[in-house]
Amino acid sequence: MSWAYRFALAWLASGITVRQINSGTPFMAPQISTGNKCFWVVVADESNAIVYARDTRRGPLRELFSLGNEAARKKTAELISDRGGRSFDSHGKGQHTMANEKSGPKKHAAMLFAKQIAERIKKVMHDGTCRGFALVAAPRFLGVLRNAIAIATTAEPYVTVDKEMVGQDRAAIEKLLANL
Repeated sequence: MSWAYRFALAWLASGITVRQINSGTPFMAPQISTGNKCFWVVVADESNAIVYARDTRRGPLRELFSLGNEAARKKTAELISDRGGRSFDSHGKGQHTMANEKSGPKKHAAMLFAKQIAERIKKVMHDGTCRGFALVAAPRFLGVLRNAIAIATTAEPYVTVDKEMVGQDRAAIEKLLANL
């Protein structure tokens, strides 16, 4: 027996399959099981996200977990400690407030929540436990979530729905996705 054939038999014993190619030399390929892979359906808005799993793109949904964003439920005054300070211009006698922020505290909290969801999607896509994902999000949150996912991973959703469905039952979400 050649050393390559003995090596292949050792790998066979460890759970990796060995196939013969036309040339007669052993070819080792990892054994891939699709039994534990599923599709994710992420239903989200600024304050809640519910992640469902399904075995096929049109199969029944089962809830995996949910995430909450407590900051989105708070009033803006509770999120910031005080108003912006005062600043002086470098030339002249001008003085102005520094209250003009690029994004308010609610929008910032929504971006952090979207990043948290995107990191979860990135992890399962990288691990290979998820075949694909669908997004169902409120229109005001969908753009933020898509941007966070685009930054975290190159994977794209197989379907995107811009509709507020958080709080709806599983049957309503299944019906919405079946019509696409």
